Amino acid sequence: MGFWHSMSWRTEGIRVTAPVQWRQYDGMVSVLWEAESQAGASGYYLADDPRIMFFFNDVSPNVRISNLDNDLTRNSRPMARAVYVPAGIPLWTGSRRAHSFSHLNLHLHKDRVLRYLAPSVGSSVAQSALRRPVELQNVVAIDALAKLLADEIRSPSKHEVYAESLIGSIVAGLLDIPASREERAEGRLTQAQMNRLVSHVDALGDYRMPVADMAAVVGLSESWFANVFKQTTGTTPWHWQLSRRIELSKQLLGESDLPIASIAAQLGFSDQAHLTKVFRQIVGETPAAWRRMQQFRQS
Repeated sequence: MGFWHSMSWRTEGIRVTAPVQWRQYDGMVSVLWEAESQAGASGYYLADDPRIMFFFNDVSPNVRISNLDNDLTRNSRPMARAVYVPAGIPLWTGSRRAHSFSHLNLHLHKDRVLRYLAPSVGSSVAQSALRRPVELQNVVAIDALAKLLADEIRSPSKHEVYAESLIGSIVAGLLDIPASREERAEGRLTQAQMNRLVSHVDALGDYRMPVADMAAVVGLSESWFANVFKQTTGTTPWHWQLSRRIELSKQLLGESDLPIASIAAQLGFSDQAHLTKVFRQIVGETPAAWRRMQQFRQS
């Protein structure tokens, strides 16, 4: 398939630092970029085809992204190491500080991906996965595949089927493909959807994400999301976020000397008394008592 990707894009404050290297395969185009970004740099990208961005270094402290608009002060999140962007989904980026980055872009023809996935998961599941965006910060498995593919792009040494198989494995490892029949029946959130949700909620810091925003992250309506979320986790979105805040408070209590009042403020509780009340309800004792017990166990 003589495929070449179609994408509209513009950038400001980003400079390519090495010759761009690319290879064209059967229904796939892979591109290696080395670049520098200034503080305040911005970008806009809109592709007619599905694509994957994989960063060889962690840019999450430096880059914010949004699919809603270019106001990154209101609607943004950190750029993950691996990002799958469905066809027709816009992406805005903004750099907080100057940095260098190296990344791999994979542009995919939809029919080629379906031809690869459908024999194993079925056409319906494959098409559904292609419509769901994915952002993954923990990329241990994909990292090895991406590095092998980058080496092959820089210096081809094998038949094209080798690079194509690496791309296929990256696609299968990154796309949100349900692992079980229960997930396929859409009665539960998939693990990839939960991972994406955790990443977004963690990025907020105070763990107070509206249900409508949580639903948007995983591509579901608010009413349907509330139903499948409870089936997946056994609790409501609000209680789930509250439990995550308490788990983080336990981490801060055990690993730092921060005053309890400071921890309460950091996690979005109204005051120390509010944190203490919720902590006692969930853990069964006060934050101070829990911290003393941890210190005793470590002594």
